[in-house]
Amino acid sequence: MIGNSPALEASLKRFEGLYPETIELSLGRILRALEALGRPQDRLPPVIHVAGTNGKGSTCAFMRAMAEAAGLSVHVFTSPHLVRFNERIRLAGELVDDARLIGWLDRTFDAIGGGEITHFEATTAAALLAFAEVPADLLILEVGLGGRFDATNVVDAPALSVITPVDFDHKAFLGSDLRSIAGEKAGIIKPGRPVLTAIQRKVCDEVIARKAAEVKAPLYRLKAHFIDAMPDDLSLIGEHQRGNAALAAMAMQLFGNSTRISQDAIFDGARSATWPARMQRLKSGPVTEMAEGCEVWLDGGHNPHAARAIARHLKSLGGKTALVTAMLASKDAVGFFMPFRYLKPPVFTMPNAPGHRGAEPRELAEAAHTAGLNATPAEGLAAAMQAAARSGADRILICGSLYLAGIVLGENGEAPL
Repeated sequence: MIGNSPALEASLKRFEGLYPETIELSLGRILRALEALGRPQDRLPPVIHVAGTNGKGSTCAFMRAMAEAAGLSVHVFTSPHLVRFNERIRLAGELVDDARLIGWLDRTFDAIGGGEITHFEATTAAALLAFAEVPADLLILEVGLGGRFDATNVVDAPALSVITPVDFDHKAFLGSDLRSIAGEKAGIIKPGRPVLTAIQRKVCDEVIARKAAEVKAPLYRLKAHFIDAMPDDLSLIGEHQRGNAALAAMAMQLFGNSTRISQDAIFDGARSATWPARMQRLKSGPVTEMAEGCEVWLDGGHNPHAARAIARHLKSLGGKTALVTAMLASKDAVGFFMPFRYLKPPVFTMPNAPGHRGAEPRELAEAAHTAGLNATPAEGLAAAMQAAARSGADRILICGSLYLAGIVLGENGEAPL
């Protein structure tokens, strides 16, 4: 099982308990920490700030690949990690090493001086310190949750803000009204700075456009011809990835003023981008051995929008797919299973990763039943995989949770590089 090194784990644990809530959206705490660190957010390379509900990670991966194909040096900040914390911080193309990361974390802890701060805010501050101290041509900065009060929203003048498709997710923090959710995502738009949005539902597009107009931010919308122009042999699987690649391509043209990043670089990046747990076929390993000869695929999608994309791709594959699923208790499980109701995959539910308030397997199976699917609870991954293999499926898709995806990749020896 791959994971954090003991030294890194000890450094990360120092931040636990500095604030009573795991998540409490606010900018005050991180701004105080950054002030104590000398305001590293003012010394960053040009920033592309990315918010949205789905496709953020894939869009960031495409942008990074396109920029690197053009010869640029690229920092990337994403969350959550799947197997190792280091995955969140990519410095000039490489995952941050333990020694330097521990140094930045410890400097951040000392600067905070025991003040209140959440774990995510503290580690975001440490990441910004790292990005400020290592040269690069571009920083791709992914929002953790929401946008307006997310810890990443401390850059006053990004080169570009990007908003991927907005949909329902994190209802406990962002609410269940699409207009409100879009308003939170639009909170990354900055005065006078350009913003690019994916093709959105009408209500979301209206909110984003209104915010851009309020702060006089030039607004660009993804054009259908960018989607049509993407190569057929994208490196990331699924028709929905064409939209993500196109959004990344348009972002690169805006960032590079249409000349710095060529069409050849954009196409090369579209064909070479990597992003784990997005319709990823697992290699031979301990997890695939549980499947008794079936193909095993992995996708971290965990909300209805992601499920719709997954279901469309499974329909295009044909054959029979069995789902092995775990989810957080806070997720819309019925909404996740509904897009699969016409495919009728057998579903095998299991507990989520320890420590993440997972839905009980029996409750998750009941949600699948409500969506019209046959579902069977299992006590763990091995039991669920073996039952799925015996269902006569051509393939098994493990899905429903990024935390589950991390466990699977770690156990199968496939930590992201």
